[in-house]
Formats: sequence, structure tokens, C-alpha cells
Amino acid sequence: MKVKQSASAVLRQMVRRMALVNLWLVASFGAALAAEAAAPLRIVAFGDSLTAGYMLAQRDAFPEQLAAALEAKGYPVEIANAGVSGDTTAAGLERFDWAIPEGTDAVIVELGANDALRGIDPDVTRANLDHILAKLRERNIDVLIAGMKAPKNWGKDYETRYETIFADLAAKHGALLYPFFLDGIAMDAELNLEDGLHPTASGVGVIVERILPKVEELIGRVRDRRASSSKS
Repeated sequence: MKVKQSASAVLRQMVRRMALVNLWLVASFGAALAAEAAAPLRIVAFGDSLTAGYMLAQRDAFPEQLAAALEAKGYPVEIANAGVSGDTTAAGLERFDWAIPEGTDAVIVELGANDALRGIDPDVTRANLDHILAKLRERNIDVLIAGMKAPKNWGKDYETRYETIFADLAAKHGALLYPFFLDGIAMDAELNLEDGLHPTASGVGVIVERILPKVEELIGRVRDRRASSSKS
């Protein structure tokens, strides 16, 4: 003989089933967040010979040394070396679309040194970098821009117009700023090649050590953005 369940018994079963479903959803969401957090951050080092590693072994170039330093601190990262020796900001803008592939989480922009060496009008340099940063912003890619200093031979006016570019554009586009990429090694013969312009492997090591806190801040931005995307 079948006994009909009371309304309260049916309700209790429904509550138990809903609780199980909620637990499953929470577990699935937690697993998704864990997988997202563990996924390597894809960073592109987008620059010129200072990024490319002029006259250095590949392992000694800036992107490779930076990746090693970050991994030693427990950050899962993949850093692509998108440095091309001799590139101006105009050349960087021209190759932007293939230099910054889909799936890029963050970009370190190190461009402008060759503009200054060639005496290119700072207004042109500013416009090119502005365009690059705007394109990155449109793609929701976090950015750290590395500033440079102008050679003294172009005069004070050129120096002022050039060196304000990086801070101005970082503020405009909400990018992080590292004021001077060669901080700590400029004019140091022991940390530069014979040309006095490009760092040795040890010089790159100093750059990495000094810029590392800003790169960690960049990674923090990427993680915050990922977390916000997961919640929404």
C-alpha cells in the first residue's frame, strides 16, 4: 500500500535538492576561479633593442630575465619578446597588430629611445605612443609604460617636451609608469656594452630588479580584472 508523502516531507526533499545544487554550483565556481588564477599571465614586452636584447644571448634579454625573476617569486607568467632593434614609436605602431596577439593580458611598452636618438619631433613620438596606448586600452589590456630620457645635445626645450610624454600618456590612459627604463645603469660603463647605449646581461639584471615592483603591480591589475570578469 502506497503512502502519500506529506507536504512538509516534499518540501524538505526540495530543500535538500536545492542545497545540493547550490553546493555543486559553489564548487564549480570555485574550481573555475582556481583555474583562472593558476593560468599563466600572458605579458608582451613591446619595445626596441633594449627589450630585444641587443648583442646578448636570448636567456639574458630583458623578457627572459624578467620572466625568471617573476617565476622565482611564484608568479606563473609567459613573457613574449616583442622587441625589434632600431624600432621607433612609428615602427612599433605599424607592427602593433601582429606584435600584440589575442589573449595578451598585459603589455610593457618600451619605445621612444630611438626617436630621441634621431631627434624626431616629440609631438610625433607623443602621437604614436598615444595611438599605441589607445589601441591597448580598446582591447582592455593592462599596460606598464617605461619612460626614457632625451640626449642632452638636442637642447633643453627638446628634453622637456620629450620627457613629459610618458607621464602624461600614462595618466591619460590609466597606465602604470616606470619613469626611466635605464634607471641604475645609464652611463655606467660596467653595466653597458662598449657602445654605451645597450646594457650587458648584468645591466639587464639591474633593470629587472628595479622595475620588478611595477611589474608586480601590473600583474595585480590583471588579476583584479580577471576576478571582476569572473564575478560578472
